[in-house]
Amino acid sequence: MKDEHRLLIALQDLDIMIKEVKDKATSKELEDLGFKLTGLSVLQEARTKLASAVPKTLLNRYEKLAEHYTVAILPVSGSRCLGCFVKLPTSFFSSASRVELQTCENCGRLLYIP
Repeated sequence: MKDEHRLLIALQDLDIMIKEVKDKATSKELEDLGFKLTGLSVLQEARTKLASAVPKTLLNRYEKLAEHYTVAILPVSGSRCLGCFVKLPTSFFSSASRVELQTCENCGRLLYIP
């Protein structure tokens, strides 16, 4: 897996954490469980730094998908997209696909082969 793919996955994880901290219902539930939700600014700074390391075209593609999906980049499991669970065509598994991010033809999410 390329480093930019790892960066993008880490960026998605940060985005999910930021969303959970900002969401009032989720943050209240987490606080009731004893978690202290501080450090939003630290998360946002880390996101900015990480986003600057991702190639601009890939970042734009990810951010458009992230507007529609909570999880925009996913691994392939077996021969299925873990976003929509559609079976992927055999052409998806060419040697180039093992290095590059691919797009699910059904849901449009970014996919990688772990």
